[in-house]
Amino acid sequence: MSWKDEWKPLLAIVAIFLACFWLPVGSTRFDASVLEALHLVKWYAQEHVLLCLIPAFFIAGAIATFVSQASVMRYLGARANKVLAYSVASVSGTILAVCSCTVLPLFAGIYRRGAGLGPATAFLYSGPAINVLAIILTARVLGIELGAARAIGAIVFSVVIGLLMQFIFRNDVEEVPVNTPADGDAAPPRSLAQDALYFASLVGILVFANWAPPAESTGPWSVVYTARWFITSAFALGLGAMLVAWFRAPGWQVLLSGVFVLGLAVVFPGAPMVPFVGAIVALSYLTSTADGELRDWFSSSWDFAKQILPLLLFGVLVAGALLGRPGHEGLIPGDWVSAAVGGNSVRANLFASVAGAFMYFATLTEVPILQGLLGAGMGKGPALALLLAGPALSLPNMFVIRSVLGTKKTLVYVSLVVVMATVTGILYGSLFG
Repeated sequence: MSWKDEWKPLLAIVAIFLACFWLPVGSTRFDASVLEALHLVKWYAQEHVLLCLIPAFFIAGAIATFVSQASVMRYLGARANKVLAYSVASVSGTILAVCSCTVLPLFAGIYRRGAGLGPATAFLYSGPAINVLAIILTARVLGIELGAARAIGAIVFSVVIGLLMQFIFRNDVEEVPVNTPADGDAAPPRSLAQDALYFASLVGILVFANWAPPAESTGPWSVVYTARWFITSAFALGLGAMLVAWFRAPGWQVLLSGVFVLGLAVVFPGAPMVPFVGAIVALSYLTSTADGELRDWFSSSWDFAKQILPLLLFGVLVAGALLGRPGHEGLIPGDWVSAAVGGNSVRANLFASVAGAFMYFATLTEVPILQGLLGAGMGKGPALALLLAGPALSLPNMFVIRSVLGTKKTLVYVSLVVVMATVTGILYGSLFG
């Protein structure tokens, strides 16, 4: 046995032993951080896995199964028209009201299907960042100036980050443009309009099942929120009809699934999550036992779930231990954060960008968090820096991006977001602070 080959395992064992030996169990902050980690991962599982991630997994699986590689390459590939590709990628968040974690299966789906690194990372940033509801809420609660700066900054960021990623890694073998053959000369089984309606039904279920409560109890947003489950059900009915008509799903199975879900809604009238879970189970069973492309759809969705979900849950656990939940502290004291983001210095903006990049923000939650920080003395520049870095990144998000892009590209992507958010915050604070 050569010790040259064994020193790394030895160091790892010693480090783990010392960490266990000096584990600060019993100290108030450490014990509280453990509870915060468990609280946050429990909240994430209850609020986001079923409503956000599972529909996103099915959408990602659908992209991998039903969208031809030639189509992705035509619109988002390395040889695609740059104006079209980045225009599509940069405004995607206006349709998808998703967080930094829910966008990941969708990003992985289009990237593996042949999208260029630039358009794919533009989509990765814009998905959670350019959320119309979040921008409106920002303008209403934090001011028109900050809301407009967030909207403009997010669109510009997505394009610039995508272009820089494409340029930096232009010599990577996998990024060199190649002539990708079409998937085949046979006519597609469905028309473009049929595929568009199918994807619209999936996106509709994702969007309206997660429709956030508005700030006011009256107005059109309130009406939509009140009717969100009826709208979600309408999209689900449309999806069921399309599965029978265009995907050759057995009609009796789809009908039986609908009766099953309707029965759950009747038995549990005040718990819409129960029939929603029932619908997920029914769709999973229907697709997993089918033949052909429906079974391929389930297999692709399941592959995304196996890869992404464990990393996300682990990342949420770590983020909760370090930073806690809104209104609760983890290992890092909240006073440190408030004191570090005052004024408009480089340090304050950089700290806001880095802290935002590692924190997990559910959709729309960044606005009340920032409202509290601004009241505690946070500068306007760091506030914008956090708005531009926070919703698009998180520690769980980074774990999954690394599994898709690799360590080097992930570090460059995260660094671009943090640096651009810092610089933008400094400029904004100088003009409007």
